[in-house]
Amino acid sequence: MAFGKNIRTWFEGAWQDGDAMVMRAADHGLWQGSNVFDGARLFNGLVPDLDAHCARLNRSAEALMITPTMDAGEMVEIVREGLKPYGRNTAVYIRPMYWAVNGSELGVAPAPNSTGFAISLEEVPMPGEDAATTLTTTQFRRPVLADNVCNAKAGCLYPNNARMLVEAQRKGFGNALVQDALGNVAETASANVWMVKDGEFFTPVANGTFLAGLTRKRHMKNLREAGYTVNEAVLTLEDFRRADEVFLTGNFSKVQYVKAFDDVTYAYGPLTRKAREIYMDWATSCPL
Repeated sequence: MAFGKNIRTWFEGAWQDGDAMVMRAADHGLWQGSNVFDGARLFNGLVPDLDAHCARLNRSAEALMITPTMDAGEMVEIVREGLKPYGRNTAVYIRPMYWAVNGSELGVAPAPNSTGFAISLEEVPMPGEDAATTLTTTQFRRPVLADNVCNAKAGCLYPNNARMLVEAQRKGFGNALVQDALGNVAETASANVWMVKDGEFFTPVANGTFLAGLTRKRHMKNLREAGYTVNEAVLTLEDFRRADEVFLTGNFSKVQYVKAFDDVTYAYGPLTRKAREIYMDWATSCPL
């Protein structure tokens, strides 16, 4: 079941209206989980970092040991063509994806040079500037690279994130603040996390247990160029409890402020607002 509406699908060389069938029951990507995807956004007639998202899809495929078949630049042109019917004022979630079609002799490993490819476009509104979330802790943790493909945006990682999110929501919160194997903060169940303390920005150091997102990277660059101090650091749950502001970054919302972590509350503070403002100003350089 899709989470958006007004869906278009690119598969086998052509755009189709609707949520087209692209995978078969025996495809390796379905029953063995060898699938990767990426996510970009159209909003206000802008497609920030679309090229970077398409390029990362190929890196994710290689990390999962399936064969990428599309040039990133070609993907960008296909996406731009597919977005034309939506118009500039529609918010669209852009999801290119690969999956392995055949398995090896034993079935478990994906066969090389046997890759399916599709792009799904879904009309999904951008959360508003004042759309806040809340955080709590979770018993589930991020894996390390020796255990799972943490260096890819791979579907096989998301059931663990789903457990985190369901647990948090059952406790009455919007999202989970997730620790790595050592107990340090890594991210949330659905986005990278930031905090503000004493006028400086902090985000967990990329230690290989989570995907250090493209939007996170863009914020770091933008904020530093604007003269702000951005720290990648080892951060604990207690650091976040003592923070002045907390917010999330990711492709889906770009910036979403956090109004509470368990019983600690935060305002929608000036530096969170500034991070969003700087990003949105930069995004105007990325027209469709």
